[in-house]
Amino acid sequence: MPGSVGYLVAGGYYYRAKFWDAVRDSNLNLITKLRVDANLNYIYTGERNKRGAPRKYEGKVDCNNLKYLTFIKEVRPGVKLYSLVLWSCCLKCKIRLACLIEVQPDGKIKNILLLNTDITLPAEEILEYYQARFQIEFIFRDAKQFTGLSDCQSRSSQRLGFHFNASLIALNLAKYEAYNRHSSPEPFVFSMASYKRR
Repeated sequence: MPGSVGYLVAGGYYYRAKFWDAVRDSNLNLITKLRVDANLNYIYTGERNKRGAPRKYEGKVDCNNLKYLTFIKEVRPGVKLYSLVLWSCCLKCKIRLACLIEVQPDGKIKNILLLNTDITLPAEEILEYYQARFQIEFIFRDAKQFTGLSDCQSRSSQRLGFHFNASLIALNLAKYEAYNRHSSPEPFVFSMASYKRR
């Protein structure tokens, strides 16, 4: 793995302590999606008592209560980005939460919670990295549907590797040719289904 890689972006299914342990052992930070009822705590920042164990937490996070969250920016009309450093009870570490809040036409609030275990990374970059993940999903979808990524029946790791490479190269070559033929002022949009029909 290249040394420049610092983050692993994964779906919400991977918000698990066992997975996080493996990611941390690889010297990576995890960016993933959270359920809105995830068990998170506010970190106590008030005065310390001289007697007894120091207080660590200030209570459970309620994502509908924005008074603790820091407003970052308006991503698009009606969608605002908030952030805060919290404690994850599942991962047992501090995380940076990036919270997208959208007010629905019926007045209800829709929350999307993203976390990063690197608390120094700004919320805007957490959002950018998580959105970039979906571009990879399109590649795998097209490769499975149109270039036979999942059609190999071999058990040899060398033959499987060759098959996967051939499938993804075929997809990349199709994209490259479609891009070179694109001459209109409209932005380039690639559809493997349309390319295959042509």
